Amino acid sequence: MSAATINPNEAAHFGALAADWWDPHGSSAMLHKLNPVRLSYIRAQIDAHWHVDARERFPLAGCTAIDVGCGAGLLAEPLARMGAQVTGVDAAPENIAAARDHAAGQGLDITYFAGELAGLPIPFVSSADLRGVSTSLDTNGEGGAQQFDLVTSMEVVEHVTDPAAFIGELAARLAPGGLMILSTPNRTALSKLLLVEAAERVGAVPRGTHDWDQFLKPEELTKLLEGAGLDVADRTGLAPSAAKGFKLGGSEALNYLLAARWPN
Repeated sequence: MSAATINPNEAAHFGALAADWWDPHGSSAMLHKLNPVRLSYIRAQIDAHWHVDARERFPLAGCTAIDVGCGAGLLAEPLARMGAQVTGVDAAPENIAAARDHAAGQGLDITYFAGELAGLPIPFVSSADLRGVSTSLDTNGEGGAQQFDLVTSMEVVEHVTDPAAFIGELAARLAPGGLMILSTPNRTALSKLLLVEAAERVGAVPRGTHDWDQFLKPEELTKLLEGAGLDVADRTGLAPSAAKGFKLGGSEALNYLLAARWPN
């Protein structure tokens, strides 16, 4: 039996923001500023992992991808534009409804699912289907998990009830030879001051978005990934920038991203 990881209060909090998700000046403005920086990291890791030319317009052509905690599709849509066959999963049905509507308006074919990652339906897969859309049998041979070439989950692990179980579910979805990319705030005095107290006080993020005690330090998240059998291949800080809003590299005191994969 897979452990439930959705926190109903968190799902309700983010579901209430669904209608505003795609407004770059609304309650999700911070995500709109973060997204280009995240995407640059994801693209660099894709290129390095699969040895893709940086000039390639569709680096994920022929690949499958899943974004867990996808919100209204802010990351799922760029992944689809990179050529991937994309699935998005979110705890809030309101977010999934907004994601489906927006994708339809953009002419993008993205599969969205509301609920626990462990409850993601397993589609029929023929031998002619794309690589990465596979199912792995459990020890009793009675079921499986649909697997993906690329697994992403941005700013989600700090919102679940059981981070270890959640990371285990993500790992179960990662196909052999695949790539996982995560981002999350660091649990430091600076993140408490800036990401929780200051950001929520001035309205940069909605009140109640963050629980600092749930933030994971890089070594803690690394331990969870290693416990799930994965190796951390890369890690970098995500920090504020006066010129660009946010930048990669440098201090990990506020936020960080990492890439993980199965051992060679």
